[in-house]
Amino acid sequence: MTDDTDYIPPRVWTWDKASGGTFASINRPIAGPTHEKALPVGRHPLQLYSLGTPNGQKVTIMLEELLALGHAGAEYDAWLIRIGEGDQFGSGFVDINPNSKIPALMDRSGATPVRVFESGAILLYLAEKFDAFLPKEQPARAETLSWLFWQMGSAPFLGGGFGHFYAYAPTKLEYPINRYAMEVKRQLDVLDRRLAENEFVAGAEYTIADMAIWPWYGGLVKGWQYGAAEFLSVQDYRNVLRWADQVFARPAVRRGRKVNRTSGALSDQLHERHDASDFDTKTQDKLTDAR
Repeated sequence: MTDDTDYIPPRVWTWDKASGGTFASINRPIAGPTHEKALPVGRHPLQLYSLGTPNGQKVTIMLEELLALGHAGAEYDAWLIRIGEGDQFGSGFVDINPNSKIPALMDRSGATPVRVFESGAILLYLAEKFDAFLPKEQPARAETLSWLFWQMGSAPFLGGGFGHFYAYAPTKLEYPINRYAMEVKRQLDVLDRRLAENEFVAGAEYTIADMAIWPWYGGLVKGWQYGAAEFLSVQDYRNVLRWADQVFARPAVRRGRKVNRTSGALSDQLHERHDASDFDTKTQDKLTDAR
């Protein structure tokens, strides 16, 4: 790693383990497990292995929304995967997601367990399984899927691009911060223009597109991401702010945002979720008070 702004790439890249940055200890250029570790299995049909990052929140919000609709088959156990400690490289997790990223889901409701990885794929899988939050008819279905995949393609510029260089990189560099700030603001403008004419992202109905986009961009305009709200002038995106507040007012969203969360207020952290009553009895503030 060099702070030299005139850095010249070598002819052949080699892995510098001392490259620095917040996540340097878990970043590596190879896949596969680093250690043997079986995953726990609870009593519910759906087993989620995750962390309460924006990508993890998408799935827990979806599951809580399904339960709120009365889909008993959506009951789930949510197990905490501490990515900072390398849990995602355990053999059991890699068996479910060879890409070693959260979230990962095992559906054990049928004769043969089904693994699903990548947050967008999990949302789509659950929407089809329970026939909810995804329109059946065209063009509404295509619009929903288009915005779902817009998020999958856009958010890496927000997280791995802007978020990394603005908040996590060992050195603040003007060029990448400006490059990714420009792209994030363009994305916010895309959403703002869309939401100026539609109540929700895909149209008049709340869908998996909102569940995918809200944890990233709703969290950003509400000031939860990277401490960058002022830097990005998020107050300018009034339609995104309106939508962010509207989605956050949903009880299932508030519950889903707490699951597998390990940062923020203790009352908003439910490290593991195995029963609906856990929200009332096992958030970190209550566990701390009980000691």
